[in-house]
Amino acid sequence: MKKKIVVIVLFSVTALFAGFNSSVNIITPQIEKRMIDGKSWRRGCPVGLEDLRYIRVSYWDFKGKSRSGELIMHRDVSRDIVAIFEKLYALRYPVRKMRLVSDFKGNDWQSIEAGNTSAFNCRLATGSKKWSKHAYGRAIDINPIENPYISQNGHISHKASLKYRKRVHRNLSGPGDKALLLKNDKATQLFIKNGWKWGGDWSGTKDYQHFSRP
Repeated sequence: MKKKIVVIVLFSVTALFAGFNSSVNIITPQIEKRMIDGKSWRRGCPVGLEDLRYIRVSYWDFKGKSRSGELIMHRDVSRDIVAIFEKLYALRYPVRKMRLVSDFKGNDWQSIEAGNTSAFNCRLATGSKKWSKHAYGRAIDINPIENPYISQNGHISHKASLKYRKRVHRNLSGPGDKALLLKNDKATQLFIKNGWKWGGDWSGTKDYQHFSRP
């Protein structure tokens, strides 16, 4: 006898802005298996699966096509992140790709190399022995190649990010340039005005891809 898997949709939205769709679901056995097999969650992580949500949102890719991306985040910020991505969609802010970090075996380096926008990952903060905000499902990294992590001494680990060291828009018609996040950009302000902290505001080390919600 085949087992039936019931998916509980906590909310699903078809926005007024044409083409945008979203849904927020509990972590089903299928998603749990992906997370465990993909090494993004394990027993002993600081947040349980019951407090996480599987989110799908529409986004524009770098070729101008509308796609459906997936994220896992804490239930407390799930509605907020959907509302922000609806507005990003209206702005036609481009996202290279949006897949679970489980698809990269929980390897943050590989996810970044692929230019992947991701959220939950049960890992330590970079250069720390403390849990990352990602391990709580309260952080998201957006277009990490165009918005690199730059250490206090100016080091950038990913070669494709080197050309984005200088934080200035050069050609707004190109997707890579549009994806670059500056303090006063509408995309950045969508997060900041909704109570998210931006890694571009950190002193010393800069993490331009990173937004977290306390």
